[in-house]
Amino acid sequence: MNELSPITRRSFIKSAGSALAAGATLSALPSFGKPGANDKISLGFIGVGGRGAYHLKEFSEMDDVRVVAVADVAQDKLDRIRAAFPAVQTFKDFRRVLELKDVDAVVVAPPDHWHAIPTMLACQAGKDVYVEKPLGHNIREGRAMIKAARKYNRRSEERRVHRSGPHWIEAVDMIKSGQLGKISLIRAWNCWDLKNMGADLGNPPDSDPPPGLDYDMWLGPAPKRPFNPRRYDFYFYFFWDYSGGMISAWGVHLLDVITWAMGPTVKSVTTIGGRFILNDMRETPDTTGLLYECPNYVLTYEVRHGNGNPPWGGFDHGIEFYGTDASIWINRNGYTLFPENDRAHPKQVPSQGMDLQHKRNFLDCVRSRRRPNADVELGHLGTIPSHLGNIAYRCGGRIIWDGEHETIPDNPQAEALLGRTYREPWVLPEV
Repeated sequence: MNELSPITRRSFIKSAGSALAAGATLSALPSFGKPGANDKISLGFIGVGGRGAYHLKEFSEMDDVRVVAVADVAQDKLDRIRAAFPAVQTFKDFRRVLELKDVDAVVVAPPDHWHAIPTMLACQAGKDVYVEKPLGHNIREGRAMIKAARKYNRRSEERRVHRSGPHWIEAVDMIKSGQLGKISLIRAWNCWDLKNMGADLGNPPDSDPPPGLDYDMWLGPAPKRPFNPRRYDFYFYFFWDYSGGMISAWGVHLLDVITWAMGPTVKSVTTIGGRFILNDMRETPDTTGLLYECPNYVLTYEVRHGNGNPPWGGFDHGIEFYGTDASIWINRNGYTLFPENDRAHPKQVPSQGMDLQHKRNFLDCVRSRRRPNADVELGHLGTIPSHLGNIAYRCGGRIIWDGEHETIPDNPQAEALLGRTYREPWVLPEV
């Protein structure tokens, strides 16, 4: 397998910044309702920091897309959008985007605690939705988002790009067809050194919000608290009010592939770990090991923020599937298949991309009304293992999962973390 650079926080932020620096020529053609085969799909964007800026750039460069409107709570982000996309309407309140009749679909990419409510309101407004991962802040949000998408017959796709990547599809098809034999062990990981992925947040004091930021709107359904620069922008990932650390920000991609290949079969999860390396203000752990009990196989997932030496291949993420007939090692750069009777001669298949294919799948489904590769229900099932891993960590031990009823029996503390208390007026919409 060709060695490629691992995905780092620096490259993540650099790609988001380049998205804002790039301009685009916008078509003036109108669009309304279900687009025809030759019509442009009119998109609105909710949240354009980080990945949201990247999505705006990629969608805007597609010939059959027209960018209509953008919403973000930060004025500096809106100013950059106006400079790059002068024909686009900009708002601080995302609901203004949903009121626009000529918006066919929206891209929802604010912090995790703001994924569910805009998605559900967009479905109510008759818009299809491309929503960032993880699907919601918690498990009950995911189920509510499915209900909204189904009631209003909307196409809602989560950004699980692996489900549209040719080498991922090929590998999962092999696993499902039994070519690996009986799989007894699956291992997944993310690892970063102290220079990458939000290494040391420090402990800065609370302060006033930056000029032009609607901080109350940024908090939305999360508890009211003073502004702190390390709870904002990229760093929100490391606080329970807004996210679930790298388990739900990055591990969700890997655990979703395992759910896709093996089915939603988690019976219990035990999580151990802590803040062993970084003495900063984060709430989520810098080192964790997760052990999932699944029918007839063992699944482990690990996160390291203090050492970037990976298990194999020089990559900061990956999955290993071990079967009686073959093993697969896979990540975003490709996969390697090791036949058990000829491990010295593995088959190597490089990546053929996935992000643009995933966006294309969404746009095609907006037109055809087929359900997309990462339909909201598949996204929900693939997100559950990450949320359960965080719940087990926060509850200090093993939790039992009833997947049929989506409950954690006989554990009130863990059961409470399946949802959250919402800050008025930002509660989940009635469906």
